Amino acid sequence: MSAHGKEMRHALARVRHVVLDMDGTLYRGQQLFATTLPFLERLRRLNIGYTFLTNNTSLSKVDYVAKLRCFGIEAVEEEIYTPADTAIAYLRDRLPHVRTIAVLGTPSLCRQFEEAGFTVVWDAPEAVIVGFDTTLSYERLCRAAYWIAAGLPFVATHPDLVCPTDEPTVLVDCGAICACLTAATGRQPIVLGKPDPAILVELCQRLDLERAEVAMVGDRLYTDMVMAQQAGVLSVLVLSGEATAAEAAASLRPPDLIVAHVGAFGEQLERAYRDN
Repeated sequence: MSAHGKEMRHALARVRHVVLDMDGTLYRGQQLFATTLPFLERLRRLNIGYTFLTNNTSLSKVDYVAKLRCFGIEAVEEEIYTPADTAIAYLRDRLPHVRTIAVLGTPSLCRQFEEAGFTVVWDAPEAVIVGFDTTLSYERLCRAAYWIAAGLPFVATHPDLVCPTDEPTVLVDCGAICACLTAATGRQPIVLGKPDPAILVELCQRLDLERAEVAMVGDRLYTDMVMAQQAGVLSVLVLSGEATAAEAAASLRPPDLIVAHVGAFGEQLERAYRDN
């Protein structure tokens, strides 16, 4: 075994918790990958914890629990993180005066903000929040541009330009919607979500884990992998979603580990545990 192989085997043997991107990593659109359920069962058998972390804010955590259950994955809200959590924390910490917000987002996302104590309005809001809005209308897009141009805080839940799908279409995501608003207003948003490492750092603290004991698994170089690298946890790229092997090889800072899918990562984890 090469020196690099031994080093990776040692790093994998230290992993006690895995943070999992969802769309493109565990499933694509409405199609669950065949390797997902066996992988999660392997983690449980190895006594490795896991948390679900997505940049997709089209669903609230309650709705994600229901979606995962439809795939045969049992989860609770506390195991799921989305940039809506980060946006709520940002508003409370950085903009404590803001109670009314205009949200370019789905009804599910709006409910999550309302449950956190905010009022979603389009008449005289105090800030504009932009998420992955699959219900986007031209009227609301123009209203958002008006309030952004007027100088209100402009917050994007995440930077993703498109959302992975198994359908013959391109799902325009939050980053692309914000690009339209920036072109119309000349203002850049405050961008939250991955690759901001804050969620990973907080999770390590909450679970009392060293960063070397955590692996971030995802399919995107510019969000999942950058987040892992900035947080100092093991970065694992799966090639089941957006990024290709060629793109990973050409990146200035390649991921620590590149695998075809989560099943292959699980196999490497188990071998490392067995041989340790």
